[in-house]
Amino acid sequence: MVNILGNRNSLVDQFIGELRNVEIHTDRLRFRRNLERLGEIFAYEISKTLEWKNKDITTPLGVASVPNLVEQPVLGTILRAGLPMHNGMLNYFDGAENSFISAYRRHHKDGTFDVHVEYLACPSIQDKVLILCDPMLASGTSLVLSYKAMIHRGIPRHTHIVALIASAEAVNYVKMHMPSNITIWIGAVDEELTAQSYIVPGLGDAGDLAFGDKI
Repeated sequence: MVNILGNRNSLVDQFIGELRNVEIHTDRLRFRRNLERLGEIFAYEISKTLEWKNKDITTPLGVASVPNLVEQPVLGTILRAGLPMHNGMLNYFDGAENSFISAYRRHHKDGTFDVHVEYLACPSIQDKVLILCDPMLASGTSLVLSYKAMIHRGIPRHTHIVALIASAEAVNYVKMHMPSNITIWIGAVDEELTAQSYIVPGLGDAGDLAFGDKI
């Protein structure tokens, strides 16, 4: 299942528009905050799909029966661009376990590149709900490789993939190369993907815009 939260005349569109806008997105603090706010929105939407159970709580005037989340998900993030979104989701799933993984492009002189996974810190995800986020889903290769690295820590019961902007090609790639028990959550889908796997119009390099240029 693919859920697209953008183009619904909501604050999702406002925040993504600011992330794309060259007159705004060079403000690193604002860029990170918009990523964080969108992470909160995605967490809220995903929370509606999770399991809840009523629990009686005592108020100053009586007893109220309120729904409580049965189990916190595991929040997985691809470094480094995913960190602000991760913080946003962690603001809402504040008791969640966390997983961090590094996946990067190793470029070659002929213009091609390979994706390498180098670091993983992950709890057991066996039979748990996993939320795996990366702001940009360009080719889909990094995300699929990251998922395959994480399942050495167990097979999740269900996986939610979260991306702010995805290429149509990447959405199809993820659906083809990952198990059927996934839900994809996207802010916006852009049709064009360059030969270097950059999304157009996209927003640029989310990691650099959030944290500065890398060498």
